[in-house]
Amino acid sequence: RQCKYYCLLQLRMSKELEELSPLDDSGHGDGSEEETEEDDEPKICQVCGDKSTGYHFNAMTCEGCKGFFRRAMKRPAQLCCPFQNACVITKSNRRQCQSCRLQKCLSIGMKRELIMSDEAVEKRRMQIRRKRMQEEPVTLSPQQETVIQELLTAHHKTFDMTCTNFIQFRPLDGDQESMSEQGLKTNSGSVFHAAMHKTLSEDAMLQNDSFSSPSSPSSSFHSPENKERKQRKSVIFTTLPHFTDLTTHMIKNIINFSKTLAMFRDLIIEDQIALLKGATFEIILIHFNMFFNEETGIWECGPLQYCLDDAMRAGFQRHLLDHMMNFHYTLRKLHLHEEEYVLMQAISLFSPDRPGVTHHSMIDRNQEIVALTLKTYIEAKRSEPNKHLLYPKIMACLTEMRSMNEEYTKQVLKIQDIQPDVSPLLLEIISKDS
Repeated sequence: RQCKYYCLLQLRMSKELEELSPLDDSGHGDGSEEETEEDDEPKICQVCGDKSTGYHFNAMTCEGCKGFFRRAMKRPAQLCCPFQNACVITKSNRRQCQSCRLQKCLSIGMKRELIMSDEAVEKRRMQIRRKRMQEEPVTLSPQQETVIQELLTAHHKTFDMTCTNFIQFRPLDGDQESMSEQGLKTNSGSVFHAAMHKTLSEDAMLQNDSFSSPSSPSSSFHSPENKERKQRKSVIFTTLPHFTDLTTHMIKNIINFSKTLAMFRDLIIEDQIALLKGATFEIILIHFNMFFNEETGIWECGPLQYCLDDAMRAGFQRHLLDHMMNFHYTLRKLHLHEEEYVLMQAISLFSPDRPGVTHHSMIDRNQEIVALTLKTYIEAKRSEPNKHLLYPKIMACLTEMRSMNEEYTKQVLKIQDIQPDVSPLLLEIISKDS
């Protein structure tokens, strides 16, 4: 359903771009074979004596006689001269006798077989339209320039690309043995099995301590040191506190980013909430792709660096993380401009098919405006020979994110069941209630 929706959006964008360059039905593209003389001498229509525009259907004629011949050849009715089949055809009387006019066309060598079919005419017109669009430079409209500038301003205002705030989060546990080193790398569900096994083992150990004699060393179990040890051992996913702070920070930035946009503020509050719930995870992915190093597979966020193993130690499973890693490689290799990144974020935000959305048509129109702006930006600002492939690739990445969104929600809820460190704000974002 998600892929079908983005395909329909691309088709709609293509139709709108075609409408920007309407074809003039006069002159070329009319189904005639034309030749133009190289000299500048005036040419006379061989049928009526009017000014000729070139060779049409094997004879030099004016536009009027060219069109008359085409229509007469496609008309099944027989023409009859009301006089003596000897009318002299001139510019002034050429409409008075169609029969003699047609005979004059045939006598000067106009050929019926050179008339193109309606399908061939339409195909030729499409070719001319595409050629004109390629020759004419594509430019952004003032409205599209405004949309891009508003998105860039909101992005710079709400997202700190230096990531200096990240050092204020609870630290990553760099000394903790990684999940991959524990032999959990091959089984996508083993992270949670190991976490559950570790919890049960610790409970058994604590029970054995509690049944020890008062005189034994283990009688100090209730001391402050052992309480601290118990609390520390209950932390299964060692990087989860840091990622909780990071995600909460990003969610707040996304909310502020959205509220900065006029198109978003114009929506009712219920639709604003529905859009934020649906798009937050996707916008986080897009934003972090700007920090992804495709050579090393590392997210270089200012003073901190993240790898896939850090996400595993936060409790996420491989069948999500592998999909996410492939997505980051794919998107990063497109080498998007900052403008394309923010437009991509806006397309994700204004998705009218999110659960809980009520005013679908208004949100759909917003997304259409942003998507057309992205397509026009690519045509206007990029010079690569294969630039026409970039927009479909971006749309494919948006579809990929939609497929990961639901799995991300499932895994966050599982992590919360094992280690309730997930922030209330994130739980509210992924909740099904509007």
